[in-house]
Amino acid sequence: MMKKALITGITGQDGAYLAKFLIEKGYKVYGGFRRTSTVNFWRLEYLKIKDNPQLELVEFDLLDQGNIYRVIESIRPQEIYNLAAQSFVGVSFKQPTLTAQTTGVGVLNILECIREIDKNIRFYQASTSELFGKVREMPQKETTPFHPRSPYGVSKLFAHWTTINYRESYGIFACCGILFNHESPLRGKEFVTRKITDAVSRIKLGKQECLEIGNLNVKRDWGYAKEYVEAIYQMLQHKTPEEFVIATGKSHTIREFIEAAFECAQMKITWKGEDVDEVGVDSNGVVRVKINPKFFRPAEVNTLLGDPKKSKEILKWESKTDMKQLCDIMMRADMARNQG
Repeated sequence: MMKKALITGITGQDGAYLAKFLIEKGYKVYGGFRRTSTVNFWRLEYLKIKDNPQLELVEFDLLDQGNIYRVIESIRPQEIYNLAAQSFVGVSFKQPTLTAQTTGVGVLNILECIREIDKNIRFYQASTSELFGKVREMPQKETTPFHPRSPYGVSKLFAHWTTINYRESYGIFACCGILFNHESPLRGKEFVTRKITDAVSRIKLGKQECLEIGNLNVKRDWGYAKEYVEAIYQMLQHKTPEEFVIATGKSHTIREFIEAAFECAQMKITWKGEDVDEVGVDSNGVVRVKINPKFFRPAEVNTLLGDPKKSKEILKWESKTDMKQLCDIMMRADMARNQG
């Protein structure tokens, strides 16, 4: 009998990659999406799965517990992957209440429905490296204390502990994946890596002159989203529900990512100036990168570096794509898209 999985946030990067992965595993996938005036299924179309008979799209609203109940009761999935959230850190400072309701309380709504309908449903919660925020140790692992630095991180922390609480209180197979930054050609342009590769490809093609960016010295552990969804799947197949850090174990600055993107475009960037006046110029002396203070966060997370030891030992998963390879994948996709 075909296994059934419900993926919330199907229209996002991780939701689309996970849907494709599960379809290839033989699952019937139900993709939860939020009805808006501009529903966008471009990622599902990009992966050529939107019209796959194993995929059924269903309206799903984290803020409407009645809707959540009806969807889960009608589908009766064996697995639920909650990837839906207000997931933009910058936006969370401007819309903290909406972020708390969607990213935090929304998870409580799902877990309550699982408790009432079928406690045998396996539940995955997408946690985040932003939980660590003002980091207490380097690298960060499953036991590292949390100190989130944004309304997004605080909301994710509520969701994280709520998931663990429902596991311990009601015996639900509920686990959290603490995923460090994971990118791909399916990333939205509001995320810094995709903003960089899109802008650099446009600069290379003569369609844009300059990239405006925030803090160049922030360090992140960047991996390939297509690989990370395999770890998500492995967590729900594991014999016991546990938390896992999913990361590459290597950290790079935004500056280094920008340099890698220009290198892919066969352009060399030289840095001049200091602090907010620092610029990146090309070989002709043209300014291609500028600092714009409006992109700085009120409270910055300076360095994130994950320790993937547990996921390697228990899930037998590890990242195969390094930062430069990831940047190359994204640059190739954006060069092709922007040439049109």
